[in-house]
Amino acid sequence: MRYFLLSIILFISINFLKAQDEERPCITVRDVSDEQRAFASGEVLVYKINYSWGMVKTDVGEATAALERVNDSLFGDHFHATVEGHTYKFYDMFFRVRDFFESRFSTINGRPFYFHRNIAEGKYRMINHHYYNEDYTIDATVKRKSSAERDTLLVGRECTFDLVSLFYFARNIDFSTVEKGVEQPISFAIDDEVFELYYRYIGEEVKKIPELGRYKTLKFAARVVAGEVFTGEEELIIWVSNDNNKVPLMFETPIIVGKVNGRLHRYDNLKYPLSGKID
Repeated sequence: MRYFLLSIILFISINFLKAQDEERPCITVRDVSDEQRAFASGEVLVYKINYSWGMVKTDVGEATAALERVNDSLFGDHFHATVEGHTYKFYDMFFRVRDFFESRFSTINGRPFYFHRNIAEGKYRMINHHYYNEDYTIDATVKRKSSAERDTLLVGRECTFDLVSLFYFARNIDFSTVEKGVEQPISFAIDDEVFELYYRYIGEEVKKIPELGRYKTLKFAARVVAGEVFTGEEELIIWVSNDNNKVPLMFETPIIVGKVNGRLHRYDNLKYPLSGKID
């Protein structure tokens, strides 16, 4: 259940596969100029999360992603991004969620310096502190529920991100060079492990986004991990704005009981106009 909440808050492909001994492909991490970047300081994205099962269809919570460019003595000039997710008060009675994520990452190539998350989902609790080193290792501190903190050194790669920085890094990928239907790899760290992520680009599609209208989008898919919520046979589908912002507009996936979708509800300070609207 906890990884399910992670996926719907961050809206990224979530085929979690443990890294194997063999070397896996690594996506190119390139420098991106201010002019080329898909986002800018001050951007705020608010998503509504909806659950449907039979005749039941209701919004159960929200997630907000906020981005600022800052300059401090510890990390210098960098982006500071936060993601906060919560269930609405009524649904707190069934499964209360209060999630907080933050990442500090490079303004040049998007690679992270620091990642933190504080998760409260039902009875589940988790706190992470990750410090990313120049040699791609990660100093990780993990605390589960009331247990003592545990320190570990993770071995990452140049393309190993945290989940929040990955959300922003992906928006700067040149999808015109991505072949349709071919799995594309990327690497991320969470808790005390490094995982591999794969997504597929399906193609262009005009998609109706509730409350916003019909938009030109880029459509992506990823298989999800089997567990308490997924059978492992489902795919998470994501629609991204087909403009310079590359903003995730909507996602949906079936679960063991029902279906979950999320859609962009409100946005502030996009770098570019959301120009792909049809009507």
